Amino acid sequence: MHEDLLKNYQLIKDLNVSRETCIDFEQYISLILDENRKINIISKKNANKEMIRTRHIMDSSQIVDFVNLNYNTTYDLGSGGGFPGIVLAIMLKNIKKDMKFVLIEKSFRKSEFLKLVSKKLNLNTEIIQKDIFKLKNLKTGTIVSRAFKPLPILLDLINNNFRKYKNIILFMGTNGKKILNITQKNWKMEFVKKESLTSSNSFFLNIEKIKKLT
Repeated sequence: MHEDLLKNYQLIKDLNVSRETCIDFEQYISLILDENRKINIISKKNANKEMIRTRHIMDSSQIVDFVNLNYNTTYDLGSGGGFPGIVLAIMLKNIKKDMKFVLIEKSFRKSEFLKLVSKKLNLNTEIIQKDIFKLKNLKTGTIVSRAFKPLPILLDLINNNFRKYKNIILFMGTNGKKILNITQKNWKMEFVKKESLTSSNSFFLNIEKIKKLT
């Protein structure tokens, strides 16, 4: 049973994913599928276990090594159904790291879902049901965001609303290279780029510094 469970997460085997983490992932998937019958946590066409594992959980989990463990908070902007915030909270819980994940989600119903998941899986999270654009003077270690807003809007948001942070991890999709090139005309960024494990057309950025040029 142990080996069969780990096989489901073969793509992220190098991240030292434990049996306990996989069990939590599977329970999270069940909660998503249950809630998705009431509201759209994920698209209906992707509402099956295999798609959730690959498209959402393993995709989200691949940034775990870039979360700065020297700080005690990570902010997830526009968390939606918990990607990547809930996924990362599960992983760090099971490697015994004391990290709080602050999940900011405007939708009341999705926020309630995030609270339910956090309670069921005993996660160290804080769910803030507010519009992130209205929150000011924020401080954190790592900032993460996935499928929330285009890159230039996210950079503006972070530049204006965060007083202090260590690094920013952002997921870039099919048009990511084009968007990055356009964005760099207006922003100076110090970053590391890493190709996605789950999609040949995607990558993510680990950004340490940003400066607006115009």
